[in-house]
Amino acid sequence: MNYRKYLVLLAIIVFGSCGDVLLARGMHDVGEVRLDQLPHLVSAVANPWVVVGIGFLLIFFASYSTALSWADLTFVLPATAVGYVVLALLSHFFLHEQISVQRWLGIFLIVAGVGFVAGGPSQTERHAEHPSSPPEELRTPVVSSVSGDPS
Repeated sequence: MNYRKYLVLLAIIVFGSCGDVLLARGMHDVGEVRLDQLPHLVSAVANPWVVVGIGFLLIFFASYSTALSWADLTFVLPATAVGYVVLALLSHFFLHEQISVQRWLGIFLIVAGVGFVAGGPSQTERHAEHPSSPPEELRTPVVSSVSGDPS
């Protein structure tokens, strides 16, 4: 992987985490929204925190889509799991959320699992004949016989 691909993964982590925190900050200002109060939800978009949060999440989505264009989902998602730590730290310091020891342990358990996945290749090898064809060991062998010759 080159440095540009690392920057895309970093953008996913930063813009996803910051976007979620900004959106949460704005929705705390707006207050509880229920499905029977749809106009209240629409008015939430006028909140500057929500607007900036949506902007960050749009950049996250563009970065995420970019990463999925050159790597497998099973690589991208775990490789960006460090975002859970960033999100927890931002939530603690910016939103003043209290994070229990049990929750921290859960976050670090998830991130520890990244080591197992991130060590592999970023993309699955594909066979040249068709991108969605199954691996050779899973293919059914074709048996043919010459008509009239039972052997």
